[in-house]
Amino acid sequence: MSEPPAQVALTDILDLTEARPLAEALAALRGRPLQVNASAVSRLGALCLQVLIAARRTWAADGAPFAIVGVSPAFAEQSARLGAQGLVG
Repeated sequence: MSEPPAQVALTDILDLTEARPLAEALAALRGRPLQVNASAVSRLGALCLQVLIAARRTWAADGAPFAIVGVSPAFAEQSARLGAQGLVG
């Protein structure tokens, strides 16, 4: 039986002050299947987006499932505006 994915809920505002805590929270779950819930996000900064992109690449390299789920309209629009439309899905 496969391990159920760990869950991380993103905060409302993902700005510079949230980048380090987000990176640390994700690093603590490395090697486990992961679902990142983006339903509460109203503002997505570039540094937090970079953290999420790096995490997706790390999980892919490890062969572990990684998904961003429950994407808010703001998260989808802002990630696309920052050039990362392929991050979700």
